[in-house]
Amino acid sequence: MNEADGFAAGGSGQGSARSVQVPVRYGRTWDDGFGARGWKLALPGLGEDVIAATPFTGERIPTSVFVHDIVDHHLCGFALSGYLDEAGALMQLALRTGSDPVEDYRQMIDEDLLPGRPVADDWPALLPEALRPAPDVPPHPLHLRRLGQQFGRGALRALLVSGFVRAGYVRMEAACACWEGYGLETRSRAAVALALQRLFERVDEAMRSADVPQAQGVFEIGNRRVVYRDAGETGMDEEPVQRMEDPAGT
Repeated sequence: MNEADGFAAGGSGQGSARSVQVPVRYGRTWDDGFGARGWKLALPGLGEDVIAATPFTGERIPTSVFVHDIVDHHLCGFALSGYLDEAGALMQLALRTGSDPVEDYRQMIDEDLLPGRPVADDWPALLPEALRPAPDVPPHPLHLRRLGQQFGRGALRALLVSGFVRAGYVRMEAACACWEGYGLETRSRAAVALALQRLFERVDEAMRSADVPQAQGVFEIGNRRVVYRDAGETGMDEEPVQRMEDPAGT
């Protein structure tokens, strides 16, 4: 890895001064068909169709979708799209929060796969091998609809849930290796996410209060602290990572 991959050098080993730089963009209103206020990751390959995110956490998870995208997707080596990458990222979310990923798996199944309207072409890997399309046949949504008719929605849902769980499980080791490859400690991942959430809420409130129309910046993720710097290096904010064995964050 190198700085071009979003890695900022500055030491080595656990507990070092290393940090991962994650570029972001903010918009008071996005001209992308959604018109939402909020933040987007400024990573290669991400189109404008990614919906802007705010610090809203919902009821079950103490961190926002934006933090999930950074901590469980990007820093664990998962893309923001695709069922297999989502399976892995949701498993990482479960590991750091104690949440049950099955509810989110079921939502994707009920909204996309059971109706035969998949939004990515990697869904055959979620099925038992005997039920997948032939390897030389491009995946077609009609295959899912036929399976639903053959087995019934309940049985097909159960098979797909099992596939999501399996896909998330087999990607755990690679996710850990990717995280640690940035010089980050696996044991601090939950605390890093909570620190990033606190910082994200503060930075977002500052943008909203100042009625900033657009902004670019970088979140720097480290084992001991997380930092936000604006693109002009004229302003920054930081938050300590308060690990379980170090409640004071020192």
